Amino acid sequence: MRKLKLDELNRVSVEEFKEQDKLPIVIVLDNVRSMNNIGSIFRTSDAFALEGIYLCGITAQPPHREIEKTALGATQSVDWYYFQSTEEAVADLHTEGYEVLAIEQAENSTMLQEFKPSKEKKYALIFGNEVNGVGDEVMKLVDGCIEIPQFGTKHSFNIVVSMGIVGWDFSLKLKY
Repeated sequence: MRKLKLDELNRVSVEEFKEQDKLPIVIVLDNVRSMNNIGSIFRTSDAFALEGIYLCGITAQPPHREIEKTALGATQSVDWYYFQSTEEAVADLHTEGYEVLAIEQAENSTMLQEFKPSKEKKYALIFGNEVNGVGDEVMKLVDGCIEIPQFGTKHSFNIVVSMGIVGWDFSLKLKY
């Protein structure tokens, strides 16, 4: 077995990425404090060819050296928008016809493996603060909640791991 070289990966340019079809998913970051997490979410959003990212509240915005450490240039390819509050972002997304879903542990949540996204819909997936999760006021505004099953002693995944799990799950269900 041989690893592929960079020129064998058939990567698209930023311009080609901007023009290609995207999965109809927007990632919403609700007061995420770690710039490494923000950068990694940009990079993962690029990998799954998602529509964009909404950065809300205290979530830092590009350009920033700490974000770029993990984004590795994905801030140039992935469209992003800043909102003073996540509530404002949710209102915008509802106006644009998105189904807004929190990724959280909550009453009446749907387990990820049981959620069946529709190819006819657009989705906004809200990932919350590393300590407090998705804000209580934001939870009152969402259309639903998806929970990632866990089996260990800890009560949560890192936000980037959660986004990767959910992004891959939605990608499989919507593309194949």
